[in-house]
Parts: sequence; structure tokens; C-alpha cells
Amino acid sequence: MSVTSAPRTSATPPATFLARRPVWQVCYLAALAASVVVELWGLAARAAGVPMRAAGLGSQHATTITVGMFAMGTMVVTFWFTFAVVLIARFAKNPARLYLRTALPLLALSLAAPLTAADTATSTKLVLAAAHLIAGAIIVPAVAARLRAR
Repeated sequence: MSVTSAPRTSATPPATFLARRPVWQVCYLAALAASVVVELWGLAARAAGVPMRAAGLGSQHATTITVGMFAMGTMVVTFWFTFAVVLIARFAKNPARLYLRTALPLLALSLAAPLTAADTATSTKLVLAAAHLIAGAIIVPAVAARLRAR
């Protein structure tokens, strides 16, 4: 009687895959995943009838939030913050800790923009603030884990 075993796969767990990637790649891969999720969040809010109009920083009049702006905003912010993350990874004694001490307050501060936007419906403000938190919940742990794995 022969015993058969399940075929072995060479799939690498995501944590191991990310631990072997350069820090900048982990930032961008996490941002790409977050961009997809927040864009889907924005589309769901739009489908639920949330008005997609908000005033930008310093503006008194709302403009339309078009499809793709949730993802674009996530990628733009990640692009600029990745420079700081690379410097943290290179020069900090405890890069994960410094990253968290930098990223989390900035994430909290980023909520001020949507929550204080002029000429913007409360439902839109909440959707935008939630998008910030969703992106942070995806990007921050991934990058922190990569910084711990150096």
C-alpha cells in the first residue's frame, strides 16, 4: 500500500517575501495594495450615495473627487514619505520604532485635512478619513515589519 502526499509548493510566505525586498519596494508594494483597497472603498461609498465632493486644503469650495483620486493620493504620499523611510532604515539604531513614532502621528495628523474640509458633507469627510486609516492599516504594519527584519 502506497501513501501519497500532497505536492510541495515553493510558494514563499508574504512575510518572507517582503523581508527580502529593499525597503523602498516594500513601501511601494504596500502602497499599491492600499491604493486598490482605498479606491474600492471610494467606489463603494460612491455607489452608496455618498457625495464625492470635497474642498482641498485652503479652499472654500468643494470640487469633485474623481475615480482614481483615492489611489493617486495614496501613491503620491507614499512616494514622498518613502524618502524618509529609506533614511530611517539606513541611519536609525532602531528603524522600526522610529518609523512607527513618525508614521503614526503623521497618520493621525492627516485626518485633520478631510475632517476640517470646508463645503464638504459629513458623510464625505468620514469616508475620506476612513480611507486614510485604511491605507495606514495596510502600509504601516508592512513597512514596520520590513524594518524589523533588517
